[in-house]
Amino acid sequence: MNHLEQLVSEWYEYRGYFVRRNVQVGPRPKGGYECELDVVAFHPTFHHLVHIEPSMDAHSWAKREERYTKKFEAGRKYIPALFEGLNLPTNIEQIALLGFASNANVKTLAGGRVMTTSELFIEMVAELSSKKVSSAAVPEQYPLLRTIQFACEHRVSAGWCQ
Repeated sequence: MNHLEQLVSEWYEYRGYFVRRNVQVGPRPKGGYECELDVVAFHPTFHHLVHIEPSMDAHSWAKREERYTKKFEAGRKYIPALFEGLNLPTNIEQIALLGFASNANVKTLAGGRVMTTSELFIEMVAELSSKKVSSAAVPEQYPLLRTIQFACEHRVSAGWCQ
């Protein structure tokens, strides 16, 4: 699992989702699997099911379309069985989380929403910056999120902003 997959997994789990990571799906008769789903998360209270495929690639949009089509089709096919026994929604939100891209002109990829890492950080900082480490520390099982919380709290003394 790369750092971006880890961060996304921590973020969704921290917010109350049941998270599955790096799930091999579609076993082949002679071994191996059809595909790996990076992060799949389900929130039982909000009845929200989301499939996130983070990537730090710098591929062309055409290459990304090809790659995400395979991932998102496999997600729609296999995700319902990943949370056996739970009442899942029929709609799966699918997100292509891209480290090296802009979604100014391209809003969707293979039927999923394009989200930039900047947008993810804005969302995380908006929630974590208001929580003091001394009284509302992110639990230690989320080391990447906890680091972001510490950075938010100490950003002024570190000289990152005024």
